[in-house]
Amino acid sequence: MKKRHEQKLIVLSIALFMLFNIPFILIFNLEGAVFGIPTFFFSVFSIWLLSIVISFIVLKRHYE
Repeated sequence: MKKRHEQKLIVLSIALFMLFNIPFILIFNLEGAVFGIPTFFFSVFSIWLLSIVISFIVLKRHYE
């Protein structure tokens, strides 16, 4: 794996560590729903899905 791809994945993991930290997570602990899903769960799972997509894109470019 190239060094810059490794760096991108390390930056992504650090960003996820910061996003899934308790003070940031509590920002989304609100009453209400998005598409029938509570706001807290929608935010956690959308951040998680976004990180999977970004990781896929970085790794796909590596293997081309």
